Amino acid sequence: MTQSKVTPLPRAAAANADQAAAPDQAALAQSFAQIAQTSGKLVSDFMQRQAAHGWMPEDKLGLTKAFSDLATQWWSDPAKAAELQVKMWHDYSMLWQNTFTHLWGAPQPPMIEPAKSDKRFKHEDWQNNFLYDFIKQSYLIAAKHVQGAVAGVEGLDPKTAQKVDFYTRQYIDALAPTNFLLTNPEAMRETVASGGKNLVKGLNNLLHDLERGHGELRVTMTDTDAFKVGENLAMTPGKVVFQNALMQLIQYAPLTDTQFKRPLLIVPPWINKYYILDMREKNSYVRWATQQGHTVFIVSWVNPDASMSKMGFEDYVGLGILGALDAIEKATGEREVDAVGFCLGGTLLASTLAVMAKKKDDRIKSATFFASLVDFGDPGELGVFIDEEQVANLEKKMNERGFLEGSEMAATFNMLRANDLIWSFVVNNYLLGKDPFPFDLLYWNSDSTRMPAAMHSFYLRKMYVENRLREPGAVTLCGVPVDLSKVKVPMYFISTAEDHIAPWKSTYAGARIFGGPVRFVLGGSGHIAGIINPPAANKYGYWTNDGKLTAAPDDWLKNATQHPGSWWTDWAQWVAPHAGEQVPARVPGEGGLKALEDAPGSYVKVKPDKPAA
Repeated sequence: MTQSKVTPLPRAAAANADQAAAPDQAALAQSFAQIAQTSGKLVSDFMQRQAAHGWMPEDKLGLTKAFSDLATQWWSDPAKAAELQVKMWHDYSMLWQNTFTHLWGAPQPPMIEPAKSDKRFKHEDWQNNFLYDFIKQSYLIAAKHVQGAVAGVEGLDPKTAQKVDFYTRQYIDALAPTNFLLTNPEAMRETVASGGKNLVKGLNNLLHDLERGHGELRVTMTDTDAFKVGENLAMTPGKVVFQNALMQLIQYAPLTDTQFKRPLLIVPPWINKYYILDMREKNSYVRWATQQGHTVFIVSWVNPDASMSKMGFEDYVGLGILGALDAIEKATGEREVDAVGFCLGGTLLASTLAVMAKKKDDRIKSATFFASLVDFGDPGELGVFIDEEQVANLEKKMNERGFLEGSEMAATFNMLRANDLIWSFVVNNYLLGKDPFPFDLLYWNSDSTRMPAAMHSFYLRKMYVENRLREPGAVTLCGVPVDLSKVKVPMYFISTAEDHIAPWKSTYAGARIFGGPVRFVLGGSGHIAGIINPPAANKYGYWTNDGKLTAAPDDWLKNATQHPGSWWTDWAQWVAPHAGEQVPARVPGEGGLKALEDAPGSYVKVKPDKPAA
């Protein structure tokens, strides 16, 4: 642990500094009186507008039973409970001792420090002011002991243990001193400096977010007016050359004089919009692949409404990937393609390959999977949200309106990184009264999509709850039982070491199911940053192992070779032999399919609160 150093001021200088820093008490009192008056009016107006909306909380997450089981197991071993309490009391006693020693001019090394990745305590007062330093260490000690106590309880089934551990962490994060005005030094300084105007602005921001969410809090993460799809996002030139009820197919304009013979089909997830792969010129995978000489096609999924409630998973196979293959052949004359699937798009691609293998359809000659699960035995922390009770409640809600709101899924993902994606914005927007910074990735993250009820129910039950896709013949799609082991095409799996949505050891387990040659690569960082990692950035690095995919992923990693930079270059070398010889570059709309509209098309522009195209 590093030592926290504080240089004491001489008494006279300290007194002068305190006097200079002291605010005018009368002015401060008047400011807070104005805050109270303005806040009262804002809250009154808001409550009147929301009076018609009734809300009754339900335990749809099954937390009551989970924590009841925890309490039962906890008190079944009172000696262990007492031991944990004694340890916590000892740490607090030492903290008090260190704090008073520090107060009397003898700096002490901190008993506990936040993790290097924890950005909550970066303000200098957390280190330099003994009171805030005490508050910080007191919180961290409590967090350590509470989380440790919950994790150490024996006798819980794994699902319950995971649930109580996750929601205990959510509770601990919510109670961080950074989230409250009086214990946040930065917020207190801003309040004094602005005469409390930050709190009025923050309350306005809070009420706006409540109103935007129709009574539910939807924290604004970025300036949504700073971005527009097709103008400063998703800018790679191309044309929509095909569309059906479920998707538009975009063909991108060539950036080289010649291109590989086999086109490249990219299948993104439909939980978010496709342009994560085409954000800006500097980090666009679509543009980069086009620059490597690929004829790039990408699926842009529809944002469904209630009329599409019966659209199932196999519709995404038939109207989605198989429909795209038919369209690509008409557009280019090429029957064979290389395919890429990202996240849920990869799960769909694997399922489609199994259907094609059963039907002797060999149009896809190589398959690449970006952070994709096909074995859901260990889905990571997402498993907290998926059990029989929660899926049944979700199905009830989806059946009532025909779809799952994208914002609800986004809230789930945000909880996986609550300090970064929830509480940091609570502090910035509500305590500091600042407007969110324009950030393209957060704009994409909030540009959510709906999911048809039938499709999402099938996906949750067959994949997550029952884990059937990995079992030969356990899932039937397009009229045939599917078996992933019968898929023989060459495959490239890229996963990321810090992925909290598709854990790399789980994607590794899925890669071992297929019957053909598989190259598995592990990238640095997480689910998005580790995949959208252009070579020019020279970040994160990746690991490769040319040996057999051993049963234990840790053994594979132990014998892997680490490389600097982006895995994109490794993939380019792998896919080139599968892509065929060079042919004259293809121009969208000049082949067998005419251009319908310019990229990025109309489907991607449909917002969650508007009807589908």
